[in-house]
Amino acid sequence: MKLAIAIAVSILVGGAGPKMDADTTEWWRTTSELSNDAMEGRDTGSAAYLRAAKLVAARLEAAGVKPAGENGGWFQTVPMHEIAITKATIRAGARPLVFLHDLTISPNAATPARVDAPLYYGGYCAPGALRNARGAIVVCHGTHREGLPSGAEREKAVRAAGAVGILTIADPGFAVEPPRWPYAYARTVTHADAKPDRDPFLRMTLNAGSLGKLLTTVSKKGNVLIRDGASGKPLPSFSLRERFRASFTIRQRDIASPNVVGILPGSDPKLAGQAILLGAHLDGYGYGEPVNGDRLYNGTLDDAAYVALLIRLAERRHGKPFQRPVIFAAWTGEEKGLLGSRWFVAHPTMPLSRIAGVINLDQLRPIFPLKLLTVHGLDDSSLGEDARAVANGLGIAVQNDPEPERNLLRRTDHWPFMQAGIPAVNFVFGYRPGTKSEQIYRHWYRTGYHKPQDDLKQPMDFKAAADFNRFFYKLVERVADDPQPPAWKPTSPLRPR
Repeated sequence: MKLAIAIAVSILVGGAGPKMDADTTEWWRTTSELSNDAMEGRDTGSAAYLRAAKLVAARLEAAGVKPAGENGGWFQTVPMHEIAITKATIRAGARPLVFLHDLTISPNAATPARVDAPLYYGGYCAPGALRNARGAIVVCHGTHREGLPSGAEREKAVRAAGAVGILTIADPGFAVEPPRWPYAYARTVTHADAKPDRDPFLRMTLNAGSLGKLLTTVSKKGNVLIRDGASGKPLPSFSLRERFRASFTIRQRDIASPNVVGILPGSDPKLAGQAILLGAHLDGYGYGEPVNGDRLYNGTLDDAAYVALLIRLAERRHGKPFQRPVIFAAWTGEEKGLLGSRWFVAHPTMPLSRIAGVINLDQLRPIFPLKLLTVHGLDDSSLGEDARAVANGLGIAVQNDPEPERNLLRRTDHWPFMQAGIPAVNFVFGYRPGTKSEQIYRHWYRTGYHKPQDDLKQPMDFKAAADFNRFFYKLVERVADDPQPPAWKPTSPLRPR
């Protein structure tokens, strides 16, 4: 394995573009160890994930970090329960639908093994459009446009109409984060102690390109409805002659997966109760539905590269403390719903009162030059001001999230800490509209995000990676050595009340 990693790093370093400096080379070497094919995508609860977790713990220990998990060890076990659809046969009338390509489902403890129900097209699924939907599965256009029903409003209206389920069309008009097909798999993972969801209401998602398979007896073709729905034009509602029939093979099992938690004690005893937590998620998707013949979702940039950056920071310190304690956390279960970080916040291995701030690393894509950095939490706490000062000193501009409709602030592991009242920041590579960087960004979200193509062979901008890594090192040093702890701004709507 080490030879394969060395060859991969050698090829990437010697390829087109500027060569990596020594620090970036070591960072990429660790990224390669965590996301090569032998790590099997580090799926939550898998043996491969545990191998990756042990590697992270060993590397942090070698760098002088101390264990801070359960019982004086490196790990914090997160018990989980998984419900998965392992096989599905689905038809709309006489037409077969391909599971994970035409549609997917979010299963729960009450998902039936067999479904046989009429179909009803409800447009945007406003309440007045669903008069004849009782007992049906309702097809709704999943628009994100302001002034039209939200996802919660659509489901409320469909339930109120007496329908048995909702089939939401993944909106191709949502250009900031286009739908991704196929889905890797259909699984729901929860904490093991969560109350089982026994609601039989069906929640499914439909590929917009597959709507025509449901409309064989309708004069208005599916592509017209998709075009009108994507642009926010008025949509009709009507019953379909076709029935929706499906059989599902459902597997339930208990699984467990560990967070990796370590601490570098601080040098100033007066700041011992003001630790800075550095986090990134170790889990990926693992094996899933093939894309272009590849079924291994390596998760190189999401998020192996930034667990590797935590390791690299520890290695650069060689056990030398900052003034404050610094916690290193590699989370499990992020891709299944922030399960590792939520578990830690609910069952901390150290008092949350001793954690003064969180710097999270996720959603980072060094695939174009780093001239602009989106900072989640930029205006919410002093951490945003620290990020601004460090970035500006490196010639990098900062901005608030220009795409709040994606809700990225709440989609990664800093969010449970913010909910618990702890200031936090997270970062995304930014771009100026209409630039080549935007084209690269959009293309990656279509072809790389949560796909097997997020691997070690994808195009990288290693200078941009080095620029961000340098920003991260300086930010951690500034925050961990500041005499004052991170503090919420009084104007932040997220601050504790």
